[in-house]
Amino acid sequence: MAAAAGLVAAAAAALGALLMAPGLTQPHGESPPEGSGPAAGPRRGEAAGRPPPGRMDQALLLVRNELPVPGLRLAALSGACHQCLYQFLAFVPPSNGSPRTPGMAAVAVDTQHPLTLLLNGSVGDGELCKIQYHFGEFGNYSLVVKTLSTRTKSVSCDLVINEGPINSYLPILFAFLVYTGILAILIVGRLFMKIDPVRNWVYKKLNPRETDRLINSELGSPKTTDSVSSDPTPRLWSTASRQRLRSLDTFRGLSLIIMVFVNYGGGKYWFFKHESWNGLTVADLVFPWFVFIMGTSISLSMSSMLRWGSSKQKVLGKILWRSFLLILLGIIVVNPNYCLGPLSWDNLRIPGVLQRLGFTYLVVAALELLFTRAGVESGILETPCPALQDILPYWPQWIFILMLEVIWLCLTFLLPVPGCPRGYLGPGGIGDFGNYPNCTGGAAGYIDRLLLGEKHIYQHPSSSVIYQTTMPYDPEGILGTINTIFMAFLGLQAGKIILFYKDQYKQIMSRFIIWSIVMGIISAILTKCSKEEGFIPINKNLWSISYVTTMSCFAFILLLLIYYLVDVKRLWSGAPFFYPGMNSILVYIGHEVLENYFPFKWKMRDSQSHAEHLTQNLTATTLWVIISYLLYRRRIFWKI
Repeated sequence: MAAAAGLVAAAAAALGALLMAPGLTQPHGESPPEGSGPAAGPRRGEAAGRPPPGRMDQALLLVRNELPVPGLRLAALSGACHQCLYQFLAFVPPSNGSPRTPGMAAVAVDTQHPLTLLLNGSVGDGELCKIQYHFGEFGNYSLVVKTLSTRTKSVSCDLVINEGPINSYLPILFAFLVYTGILAILIVGRLFMKIDPVRNWVYKKLNPRETDRLINSELGSPKTTDSVSSDPTPRLWSTASRQRLRSLDTFRGLSLIIMVFVNYGGGKYWFFKHESWNGLTVADLVFPWFVFIMGTSISLSMSSMLRWGSSKQKVLGKILWRSFLLILLGIIVVNPNYCLGPLSWDNLRIPGVLQRLGFTYLVVAALELLFTRAGVESGILETPCPALQDILPYWPQWIFILMLEVIWLCLTFLLPVPGCPRGYLGPGGIGDFGNYPNCTGGAAGYIDRLLLGEKHIYQHPSSSVIYQTTMPYDPEGILGTINTIFMAFLGLQAGKIILFYKDQYKQIMSRFIIWSIVMGIISAILTKCSKEEGFIPINKNLWSISYVTTMSCFAFILLLLIYYLVDVKRLWSGAPFFYPGMNSILVYIGHEVLENYFPFKWKMRDSQSHAEHLTQNLTATTLWVIISYLLYRRRIFWKI
């Protein structure tokens, strides 16, 4: 308990220091919720020229019109919006014929991405000027429009910084330094643990290794060996007969903790939110990694169960029951449509994260159970190509997966969608120059709306902010589940590598590298190494095939690193990520259900401060790490 108390104290002090750090917040009073789109014009009731209150991720732009023309129209285009229409911001009245009395307008502009500002005359005149600029948060700027020469009637547009912006990324730097300090303290503590009297006393008090003997979760990692030793003598970590692979739980816990952090808000930074459409942010990494490691665990745990004498019928029953529970928990307990009122069939969201995990687990686990062959993993059965001994015996599984991918490709690119071009992969809304506003997600969105109904899918997709889409779209929809199965199957392949090359560390790591390279090459071909111009862009909303190959490329590399550090060289115990990885379902459901309760959330002094949001989100995430550690210490593990 001393370690837990120390961790609580350190985390509390660190996050308190982050909250109270001078210069990390900007006093600007209570403000309304954030606007959407590239900018927000003057609100109703505001006089032209009156600065609106400061908002997070926005700056104030004062447009000063010294031209005697009837007026100007100001529009903006976000750099994150691909092939989008300019969005009207404000009408700038004309001057009264004197530079001392110019026409004025004040608008709030977005600071998350670069903007292109376009000024046109209000009576059909052509483009007067275009300016590309990345505004800073809470900055105050002036755009001065004036005539350079009365003869040529040339117009100049000068951007002036009236008040410099704040550095909104300082809280991230400060938080990084704080957690680095905590890590340094833990490293020093580990050095003390090398002193025999100290180590013996701590082991006697904590004895965490005994906990591992109580765990045999099919969703978790199996043992490195399957033989039961009758030798009562305690063994070292490397030779324990029923020792879990800690790297798998560490990988799972790392993915889960990042997921919790971004779900809680990620400090309201745009790169901790899901990408609007094509591309990747930090938030887009974690779900496929969780799916990947679930596939890895399926391979290892199923092998363990069958070797211990469980019949296939019994294992299939466990698979069906676990899948049913995951889907049920996702629909009933973790349902975002609760915010629309009491849950009812009228607005019940059918797809979801746990629902997709449950169905993916069902398909991949059943596929592995159906085609598993006795003696393959032990090398009893000979294969024509030893280098592919972890692939060739399972050729029916590969045929099934390839058939699923063919189905995904055919439905995505050949299915007719009313009012949309065939094979459309865009966001709709103002994207693609506004030609297909109701085509969000193409075939994927159409299938969900057709089979599930608009009210039973996610109502606020990430595309609604930048691309201003109005159609509901579910990132965990039906069509994308096919590629989620493929992601879990690649994780299953990683598990087979561990089984086939047991204790052959170089072989395991070299094959991880080979798989990562292969997936990376496929991604480069599909995307043409471009965010927008590839054959199939990386897209989390669609769960495109290029998204899966890219995430699996990263997953193989990440698993390689963790496996090397934790299970091969034992330079790292996996803490603190190991603990939430041991209680992943409890942490995920708990963080969703208790999201709006203290101490995970509280009323902020300034809701327009990244520092306060980051402090709250880091506090909540750290609390779940501490909770999982305490549960681990008390040997409490929620298995389904």
